[in-house]
Amino acid sequence: MQRMRHARGLTLIELMVGLLVTSIILSAVATLAFALSSADRVVGDTAFTQAQLRQATLRLSELIGQCKLLCAAPGNDLVVWRADEGDNKIDVNELVYIERGADANMLQLCQFSSSDHSSKTLSELAQPATKSQLISSYDKTYIPLIPQCRNVTFSCDEPTVLTRARLLTISFDLTENNEVHRYEITTALRAWAGHLLNDAGDALVLADDD
Repeated sequence: MQRMRHARGLTLIELMVGLLVTSIILSAVATLAFALSSADRVVGDTAFTQAQLRQATLRLSELIGQCKLLCAAPGNDLVVWRADEGDNKIDVNELVYIERGADANMLQLCQFSSSDHSSKTLSELAQPATKSQLISSYDKTYIPLIPQCRNVTFSCDEPTVLTRARLLTISFDLTENNEVHRYEITTALRAWAGHLLNDAGDALVLADDD
């Protein structure tokens, strides 16, 4: 005589254990996916910040290294005479403002385009109103360097007479991975035109104000 075998279904306890094991596995997979996503995001943010920093360093090193003079520091800006077309005058086309913003929380360049090749004196560039006049009178171009930073400061080796400075340091804070890091970009003026300055350093010997 043959015995009948009856298929036995899962008990409630076995079903609950199976669901618990499945939930644990899914939770572990979700945690691992979140960790990997967070790590990728952190690495991506750090890489982006470092790329900004490298670009800003290269551009500022080129600008300051080839410039003729640090002209003035009106307000929160630093005015740079980046080149000379050969007339020993500070042409509007040759001016660059290094801007740090009203709250010292950004770094960008502002430069102008002039068709009349008008020039400015050192005394004019020392006045904050001159920038407003340039913005209203000429085409302007903004070049962002580091849009989001903090505590931007300018310092040089000649704090009393800026035009005689041969070394400029731009310092600022950047937040990376929720930590604040202090950075400095230091550049020497290799093409400094100090021979054009008067003894006081407040005007050019040629073609400036008397």
